[in-house]
Amino acid sequence: MSFQSETRRRRTFAIISHPDAGKTTLTEKLLLFSGAIQIAGSVKARKASRHATSDWMEIEKQRGISVASSVMQMLYRDHVINLLDTPGHKDFSEDTYRVLTAVDSALMVIDAANGVEAQTRRLIEVCRQRNTPIITFVNKMDREVREPLDILDEVERELGMPCVPMTWPVGKGKTFGGIMNLRTKAMTVFESGSERLPQDFETIPLAERDVLLKRFEQEFPASEESMELAVGASPTWDHAAFLAGRQTPVFFGSGVNNFGVMEVLDALVDLAPPPQPRKSSLLVNRQPVEKIIEPDDAAFSGVVFKVQANMDANHRDRIAFVRMASGKYTPGMKLKVQRTAKELRPTSVVTFLSQRREAVDEAYAGDIIGFTTHGGVQLGDTITDGVSLQFTGLPFFAPELFMTVLLKNPLRTKQLQQGLAQLGEEGAIQVFRPEAGGAMLLGAVGQLQFEVVQHRLKAEYDADVRLEGCQYTGARWITADTPAELRAFTDAYPARMARDAADTLAYLCTSPYDVRLAQERFPKIHFHPLREHAGLSLGSAG
Repeated sequence: MSFQSETRRRRTFAIISHPDAGKTTLTEKLLLFSGAIQIAGSVKARKASRHATSDWMEIEKQRGISVASSVMQMLYRDHVINLLDTPGHKDFSEDTYRVLTAVDSALMVIDAANGVEAQTRRLIEVCRQRNTPIITFVNKMDREVREPLDILDEVERELGMPCVPMTWPVGKGKTFGGIMNLRTKAMTVFESGSERLPQDFETIPLAERDVLLKRFEQEFPASEESMELAVGASPTWDHAAFLAGRQTPVFFGSGVNNFGVMEVLDALVDLAPPPQPRKSSLLVNRQPVEKIIEPDDAAFSGVVFKVQANMDANHRDRIAFVRMASGKYTPGMKLKVQRTAKELRPTSVVTFLSQRREAVDEAYAGDIIGFTTHGGVQLGDTITDGVSLQFTGLPFFAPELFMTVLLKNPLRTKQLQQGLAQLGEEGAIQVFRPEAGGAMLLGAVGQLQFEVVQHRLKAEYDADVRLEGCQYTGARWITADTPAELRAFTDAYPARMARDAADTLAYLCTSPYDVRLAQERFPKIHFHPLREHAGLSLGSAG
């Protein structure tokens, strides 16, 4: 049995950007115009009772930032669109990197005043490593911004791939008149106001040049000229090159004013790819053999790319977010977690609109479904309906910051242990248990991760903790050629050994020289800055 017609209807993409580029606003508008929500959250008035649909955590509401990725499903033009909103803040980049392993394309939002910013560069790099197709949306054209040609030039330089304009702005800032659509050969006239719907905007065919010149006498000729320059300097649109991550279509608009958003929604259906084949490894005679899983395969398979505890404070549940890679999900299916070979018995299986959930009747490759569990599932776990395989490629980065966790009330030890175990499995922070005993260590990529975890330990687990600095400045996961060599190494550095949430052995460093010296002493020990689920196959020694 093949599910080709269903998988071809799916589009699964992530929205990526630097903080404040307007990503959450654009997410809201895509949901609004697809009919998934009736009212957009007031992104500006974060302190009010209405918050952005995709930012549900209390701390996000206080800070006005996204610190956890969220999943939303919508129907548009008979397509099922799975949208993953990622944290924009660099301190939560690990969550974003993992989300990018679960999508088939990415929508990059760029602030037209600031161009390509630091966090966007990092995320582009991850997309480039995976050849993920990228659609570019240049936002905030109604503000005082840079010249569109300059922005295009910078995007090309930073992405290392040519831009192909699909729409082009007429004017900018106070003189922003609208966008020319190079696909439909018409100009959509800009009007400010967040209550306008796409069908409310006036469109004028580009063939009616006299009308356009009369309406936009200053802006139109200059914009027409810069558009011709941009088109002349760009390659012709090549869909195959886009799918291979070698071209990016560029759209202009103003998300907060609902302008230029429909063009992006249509591009997701028309240009973005359906679910793609995924690499996995199969054990044959105890040796891993690479196997490509096709989305149309009949057998169910999926990978857990995110685990979130306490999404619903009333139920204290945990949700494993599973990106389906093949087959069809139906309620009551017998499923197995490959790492433990145990049967998975979720209490419910849901699809998402941020915090809102709906029971799943059926799901196909490309869909994101949530298994409500009370443990037994970790980030990177492969779930199948029987076939033994393991998906690869979910990264864990060695932390660069460490803190010691001290409990203010020793009677809350059990709550602290439960909280750290769950937050560690969730990937909200990396938790290290020193082999020699002593206080637990938290490892993070960014400082804000510590604040969020401290907040969540108190709010969700009633464990009030103090975080104190410690001497460690880094960690490396270790493997050895033989068990004897590993034993000799751990005996030589007993105080430096710790285990993470996945029970993987790590070496704690106090300076960059530690690893070099240890490597010289023990040349057959391998130090990994990157851990991949179910093995250390990613990352070089060093």
